[in-house]
This record gives sequence, structure tokens and C-alpha cells, in this order.
Amino acid sequence: MRRAHAARPEPTDRPDPEPGVTVLRSDRPAPAALAGLATDWLARDPGPAYWVDAGGAADTRRLYDAAPTRRTLAGLRVARAFTAYQHAELLGRLPRVAAPDTRLVVVANAARPYREGDAPSDEATRLRRAGGAVLGELAAALGCPVLVSVAGDGDHATAVADAADRVVDCEPTPFGTRFDAPGHDPHGYRVAGGWQTTIPYWVDLFGAVADDADTAATPAESAAAAVAGALSTTAGGDGGR
Repeated sequence: MRRAHAARPEPTDRPDPEPGVTVLRSDRPAPAALAGLATDWLARDPGPAYWVDAGGAADTRRLYDAAPTRRTLAGLRVARAFTAYQHAELLGRLPRVAAPDTRLVVVANAARPYREGDAPSDEATRLRRAGGAVLGELAAALGCPVLVSVAGDGDHATAVADAADRVVDCEPTPFGTRFDAPGHDPHGYRVAGGWQTTIPYWVDLFGAVADDADTAATPAESAAAAVAGALSTTAGGDGGR
């Protein structure tokens, strides 16, 4: 008798949203990674969202390409800053303009305005600290994720990351962007035509199917079955989806 298998879940390659301030950190600006993570989180919990931009990260085409549907971005409002003073002022306004049911706040390239040189060093540090305090208070008051991106290892970027509740490192790989976060095990990487799945995906999947087995499988048997399942289910050329 042939056993019915549960439908394969969609792989996940991005960390889950968490209340508090999450810093997305990279060696160099990664606007596509930020857009992908922000739209993924907003798609999971749609509603009002606010994006304070610096350095042109909030590109309309990039955001719509990353969003699962156009409606994902219906509640998103974007404000752009070009100097440290403008950036700090926009952050200071957030508590007054953010809706009580805000689902997400994004601050792109949060360190960039403060190292551009339009404000003296001491003043830039003061403005950055004030803005960071606002974001921490806003995250606590609204109970929503605040996603902040920084690039490089300058003093301002390091300080922003040190003050965060969680840091997610991202880096490009041949299989797409890799996100490294506490407790996050990526189940796959997005590639042309589908997914490149990882071992945790198949181990989790096999465990879900094996729950009704007559005897418990050993770790070695689980791994072997997972590989066999991967080969059999991808033989049809569906790209691992």
C-alpha cells in the first residue's frame, strides 16, 4: 500500500521577523537583500509601514520586484533623507506620524548620513544616538519589527549594530543572499527556476512525514531518506519547488 505524503512546504531562506530593532548588516550596501527581507516581513503581516531612506535604497522597481504582490506595498510610506540633520529629523517625527497598528519600520543605510561630513563629528554622533533611541522606544511602543540596515565597519555602523536587539548578517553567495541570524537555519536559496534546498529543509520534511512511521528512524536513516526524497521529488525538473 502506497503511503500518502504531505505536501512539501515552501523553503524559507530569510529569518523571521521579531519585535524590537533588527540590524541587517553587510560588508557593502545590499539594497536587494533589504528589499527582499522587508517585503517578506510585510507580506506576512500586512498593514501600515514606514521607510526612512538614505542612499536610494527605496527604489520603487526593486521593491515591487521583491514584493510577492503589489498589494504588499499598499501601506508603505517612504521618506528620504540626504543629510544627517534630515535623517535625524525624520526619525524624530516617526513617533508622531506612525499609526498605532504599524506593522513594520525600515531605516535603510542608517549609518550613511552621519559619515557624509555635512555635520561635525561630535554633532553627527549626537544625532545618530538620538535617532537610535527613538527607534528603540518606537519598537517597544508599537510592538513591531524595526529593520535597520548598515554597511561596512565604520564607527557609526558598528554603533548602530551594537545597540540593536538582533543582528542579521547577509552576504552574497552563488545561490543568492545568505542570511545569518541567531536561531535561523535557511531551508533553501532562491535560484533561477526554483530553489536550491539545504539539508535542514529535507531533514525537517522527512521528520514531518516520518511521524506516523511504525518505528522511529535513526539520524542516519533520516538523512538517507531525506536525500532519497530530494532526488525523487526533483527528478521531474520542478526546480525543487
